[in-house]
Amino acid sequence: MRSAAARSYGSILFTALCYFVLLLFGSEALAQTPAPGNTATPPAATSGAGENSTAQPAPNGAGSQPPAASEAPRQDPAAQQPAAQEPSAGDQSSMFVFKKQVQEVVLHATVVDDQGNPVPGLDKSAFTVYEDGAAQPVTSFRREDVPVEMGIVIDNSGSMREKRDAVNQAVLNLIRASNPKDEIFVVNFSQNSYLDQDFTSDVNLLQAAVHQVSARGSTALYDAIVASSVHLRNNSDLNKKVLLVITDGQDNMSAQTLQEASRRLQQANGPTLYAIGLLGSGLQNSGRDALQQLAKGTGGVAYFPGTLDQVDSITRTIAHDIRGQYMIAYRPKNQNARPEYQSVKVEAHAPGYRALTVRTKTGYYPPESPH
Repeated sequence: MRSAAARSYGSILFTALCYFVLLLFGSEALAQTPAPGNTATPPAATSGAGENSTAQPAPNGAGSQPPAASEAPRQDPAAQQPAAQEPSAGDQSSMFVFKKQVQEVVLHATVVDDQGNPVPGLDKSAFTVYEDGAAQPVTSFRREDVPVEMGIVIDNSGSMREKRDAVNQAVLNLIRASNPKDEIFVVNFSQNSYLDQDFTSDVNLLQAAVHQVSARGSTALYDAIVASSVHLRNNSDLNKKVLLVITDGQDNMSAQTLQEASRRLQQANGPTLYAIGLLGSGLQNSGRDALQQLAKGTGGVAYFPGTLDQVDSITRTIAHDIRGQYMIAYRPKNQNARPEYQSVKVEAHAPGYRALTVRTKTGYYPPESPH
């Protein structure tokens, strides 16, 4: 068990990182982190959150409520590197220019037939890629299973208490069905987010992190997604990145917004997001729509099982989907495009199939940096 002094130290380190980001971007999106043990509601954000407003994901002791005494030690975020400087999601002024040209866009695509069945075995000639309506030359293509970096982000709010056993088992089955070379981290979140296990392939370590259950507090879903996406970006050794988000409620606590979370996910070569929205009084239509929007924009899927018994089969489906994707890369023809959202569409045609549907990201934001 980690001591109170250690928890306090971790909270102070994360607060220092928050102030570092605020100095870089002049953003007030990250409220001051109260001292450990202060259970008062954090002050509300006063402006739109910058894209690097969470330099490290799901930290130990972040926010107003320290971890429960029964929880295992959380990772020290100070050991991780801060994100490269990027602009605020809401800043539409002319102060930002390209940091560099978009050298190559990498897409991870799932192909299904008109019955919804996965279609393996297609070759490069079956695919056509469009960016902003213009066909793009495919520069590289792969169709074999490759290792991924995956973040598993699990709702730890009070309403999840009775659901966590079934969720934990389903998550562990997904991990066991994954590529043995996958690198996976685990974030548990409620009103605060905790990185309970950093990147590892060790199933035992991941199992211990998944079982870090406190089940209390509110739901800061968008903050957890943004933090986890930043963590994937800052610790990227593998090209293929995935986030799995499991929640039974909609966001009611984040400093980040749905739009900011969506933009973060849709950075060039960002992760594919899969979401599982569990039945619960907190998951209203707007919450379902938010999960669907976040997943669809990245080429992922949002699932809404009718019972907890279905969660295990869904995670196995997700594992199969991840391992059966095609990798398609292209170099945009227009390398002088303005740093705005670029829409992407992929089509597939092959003999013997009446209609094929390709699921991949719907677009991306090119990299930017200040003058």
